[in-house]
Amino acid sequence: MKRLLPVLVLVLAAGWLASSLRPPQNAGAFDLVAFGRLPVLVNGRLKPIDTVARTTLLMLQGRQRVSDPPIPEPLVATPTEWLADVLFNPAKADDYPTFRLSATDSPELLTLMGLTEADTRITYADPVRRALALADFVPGTRTRFSFNRLQPKLAELDRQAQLAEPLEPQLHTAFQKAVVQLRDRVLLYQRLKHSVQPPDSPGFLSELTRFQQGLPAGVAAVQARQKGEPYDEAAFQAMLAAARRFEAMGQFGYLLSIPPGATEPDATAWQNAGTALLETFESGRVNPNTMAYAALGSTWRSRESGQFNEVVRLFHEQLVKRYDAPLARSNIEARFNAAEPFYKSMQLYTVALLLAIVSWLRWPVVLGRSAFYLTLLAFIATSAGITTRMWLEGRPPVTNLYSSALFVGWGSVGLCLILEKIYRNAIGSVAAGLIGFVTLLIAHHLSLSGDTLEMMRAVLDTNLWLATHVVIVTIGYAATFLAGFLALIYIFRGVFTKSLDQGTADALARMVYGIVCFATLCSLVGTVLGGIWADQSWGRFWGWDPKENGAVMIVLWNAIILHARWGGLVKQRGLMCLALFGNIITSWSWFGTNMLGVGLHSYGFMDAAFWWLITFVLSQLSLIILAQLPLDKWRSFKTA
Repeated sequence: MKRLLPVLVLVLAAGWLASSLRPPQNAGAFDLVAFGRLPVLVNGRLKPIDTVARTTLLMLQGRQRVSDPPIPEPLVATPTEWLADVLFNPAKADDYPTFRLSATDSPELLTLMGLTEADTRITYADPVRRALALADFVPGTRTRFSFNRLQPKLAELDRQAQLAEPLEPQLHTAFQKAVVQLRDRVLLYQRLKHSVQPPDSPGFLSELTRFQQGLPAGVAAVQARQKGEPYDEAAFQAMLAAARRFEAMGQFGYLLSIPPGATEPDATAWQNAGTALLETFESGRVNPNTMAYAALGSTWRSRESGQFNEVVRLFHEQLVKRYDAPLARSNIEARFNAAEPFYKSMQLYTVALLLAIVSWLRWPVVLGRSAFYLTLLAFIATSAGITTRMWLEGRPPVTNLYSSALFVGWGSVGLCLILEKIYRNAIGSVAAGLIGFVTLLIAHHLSLSGDTLEMMRAVLDTNLWLATHVVIVTIGYAATFLAGFLALIYIFRGVFTKSLDQGTADALARMVYGIVCFATLCSLVGTVLGGIWADQSWGRFWGWDPKENGAVMIVLWNAIILHARWGGLVKQRGLMCLALFGNIITSWSWFGTNMLGVGLHSYGFMDAAFWWLITFVLSQLSLIILAQLPLDKWRSFKTA
């Protein structure tokens, strides 16, 4: 039976993973799956409404689930349902707790928004949940609030944000950063509410119908007034009021949801609903696509699911006549969002890591093989996810920090699988599970800033160098990190367990040495290619830019490791300490240089991860210090 366990684990995991490929199902009578596939243009990219809903929720509150802790079930079934309420029934959406405010981020911001300790305290009716809240097993403090709760203090929030804006982002205090971030989130939410209809409209479909009926008289009144002739004052005022409402929507609307007409030569010239409605005064007829969205809003608020689904179906049929390829891409992206390959890979990596660690204590062959199979399955799922992103974006795998985190993890896990196939000691599976989980966790936090398939910055807009310099350098990152994590396993097993025998220690040393050789090659070639790209883009091969310095530091440090080993300056423990310090060098090149906000590579500026980076560096230094203990203090070598 034990021999069959790895196969059973593989079959069950593969079945669980395959279940995510099934088409998503609607939770109710409304066809929100089809609605979520409708394409809109946002930030220069045509994407499904489903993606807009998911990325917006991540930006507003750091998660895709809309819920209130005292209520067990989510307030909406899917992110698309939440966005439908924001677009079509904003009065209801304004009560959803979708804005994240936490005392850990800025207690001063809570005070500014008028939130007291009583407002943040969660009271559960169930005594069991009250007891769990005391033990921190369920939330005891509220961290998400509704638009209606924040609205009375929005004017003061905007004033504080305007005071902070003249300063460089790097000079903002924690309070100023929190203020600007919340103001931007509220602004994004308000722009969404103005995307397809005025949020204060009791029935936009009826409003547009009346506008269409009164349009001839209104246009005639405007023309007569311009000529100085007698005109219908009521018709003129109706046109003026409509123009002001449409202009406000056009200036403030976020989604470009209205496709260009059939005679428009530019198929990418999408508009928001307000801009399209302003053209009514010239064309003499309301854009039918704006009427379609108004009909969706009317049927959504009146809960007429059959009519809502029919409007969505007809809208799809109209779009497919001109946008067959973009619609197909939009459908695939929505399916990709629902499948969540990276989240499921993270779960598989966690289970593989636990199985591999336990295999060092019991059933090494059976559990080790099970861990290997799970790691391989997670690697396949991640590969499929990265490949899908490449197809959607039409780019090589690494285009921004988010995709670099995915690719670093993918490259490291791929090397781990090769090591595990060679040595069969579960070390490769442990390293793969650890690196795979950590890099996907980093990628998740990077996704909180918005769309991860964003339009390319001009300096990066070349597939040739993205496929050569960026990919090769990122593989160098992955290999250097892998060497460091193998060294971490060596030190942990040697100091805290009795599982690091001489054979395992020798195997780890050979792994680290081989991986460092590979990392040196990739880092060197990638850095040289980067210099050639810099010469073509900026007219100089090398400029001591922070990112360039970080890249050459990785090359030099890997070269130092190799020369120290070749010259006999370090033995096994010294090799591991040098590899661990390589984690610090690589993390600085990967993230630290982006926190400086200077240089030609500052397009990736970020500062949110500063303390996490410092914590990681201190942890690596602590392990290096720990490795300096006398050998007879290491549990594995007391009798060696």
